[in-house]
Amino acid sequence: MNIQQIRNATIVVEYAGKKFLIDPMLSDKGSLSPFPNSARQDQKNPLIELPVSIDSLIKDVDAVIVTHLHLDHWDDAAKEALPKDIKLFSQNEEDATTIRADGFVNVEALTENTVFEGIQLIKTKGEHGRGEILKMAGLVCGVIFKHQDEKTLYVAGDTVWYVAIQEVIDTHKPEVIIVNAGDNQFHQGGSLIMNKDDVYEVHKAAPNAKIVCVHMEAVNHWNLSREELKSFTSEKGISSNILVPNDGESYTF
Repeated sequence: MNIQQIRNATIVVEYAGKKFLIDPMLSDKGSLSPFPNSARQDQKNPLIELPVSIDSLIKDVDAVIVTHLHLDHWDDAAKEALPKDIKLFSQNEEDATTIRADGFVNVEALTENTVFEGIQLIKTKGEHGRGEILKMAGLVCGVIFKHQDEKTLYVAGDTVWYVAIQEVIDTHKPEVIIVNAGDNQFHQGGSLIMNKDDVYEVHKAAPNAKIVCVHMEAVNHWNLSREELKSFTSEKGISSNILVPNDGESYTF
C-alpha cells in the first residue's frame, strides 16, 4: 500500500491496486471562515494550500470515503471537483442521503461487511471528543482495509482514544494505523481528535504497527503541532513507529 498525506484529514490510499481518496477538503487556502469559539480567529481556513493540484489528486480515483460530513472532511470544493458518478462510501444512510442530494449517484453506506473490488472495508466506531462535546460533534467512523495481498490498514478517523479503539486493534491487528492527531479543540470541551497522549495509547495497543499521524496544522483550531508530536515521540523512544508526514509526503508499506 501507499499512503499520501494531502492536507488535514485528506489522504490518498493506494491499496490492492485501487486508489481511495479519503475525507476530501479541497478548498483554496483562506477561502473558508475560521471555526468559531477556538484559536486563531484571525486566520481563515484552510490555513495552507493543497500540495498537489485538484486534477492530479482526483485523477484515477476508484472510490471516495467520507467518514463524516464536517466541512474539513467534505467541502463544497470537493463536491464540485469530483465526478457525480464516482463510487462514494459514507458512514451511514443519513450521510448517504445528504451526499446524494448534492448529485452523487453511486453512494453506499459502509457496514462491517462492505466489499469493494475484492477489498474488505469494515466500518469502525469513533468518538469525536469526550463528554458533552460529543452531542455537538455528531457521529463519525473509521475504516479497516483488508486484502490477502496487503497488510491490514486501520484509518481511525476523527476520534479520541477510548475503549472501542482498543477493541478494533485487538480484533483486526492492523499493521498500519492512520490517526487524526492535531488535538483540535474549541475553547470548551477538550480534545475533538487525538492528542499526543492518545497517540501514545494507540502505540501501546499496537506496539509493532506503523502509526501515521495526519489532520495537523491545517485548520484554525489545531492544538498539537507536528514538531511537538515529534519531540514527544522522541522522548518516549517510539519515533521509529510514529510517522508525522508533511503535506504531500508519502509512505509505502
